[in-house]
Amino acid sequence: MGQFTHFNGQGRAKMVDISDKAESIRTAVAKSSISTNQAIYQQIIDGTNKKGDVLAVAQVAGIMAAKQTSNIIPMCHPIALTGVNISFEWKIDELKSEYAIVIEAEVKTKGSTGVEMEALTAVSAAALTIYDMCKALDKQMVIGPTMLVKKTGGKNGDFFVEKTL
Repeated sequence: MGQFTHFNGQGRAKMVDISDKAESIRTAVAKSSISTNQAIYQQIIDGTNKKGDVLAVAQVAGIMAAKQTSNIIPMCHPIALTGVNISFEWKIDELKSEYAIVIEAEVKTKGSTGVEMEALTAVSAAALTIYDMCKALDKQMVIGPTMLVKKTGGKNGDFFVEKTL
């Protein structure tokens, strides 16, 4: 573990200078989940939510959020993203009446800094969008955990978590 790099000589916050960092292809994959009840699960897969196609809207929200990360996370650099993909997977345990949507975002760039925050922001926004579109049915949905599961490129090398959601 290195030292924190987001502080100046006075101990005040700063944006890290990346001007000397080499450009490379960088990717990041993040996951989050949202637990729902069976009625919400059924509405989402049947496409009967009165607000529309929940997963399509969440997918667009995740992509938009990745593109706007530097506007909401103060020390993030604006990054020219070369790709953002959001996918969904169901995690169901009918014996326990547990229904969850696992959200995955893969974000790519060719640049001087990584895209971990963009991937994490994407899955968070997608989960919040699902909550927003379904909250009329149940306000007890639970979001999380949210985690970085993979990153490639950059001077610190690759990172991979074996056990994910």
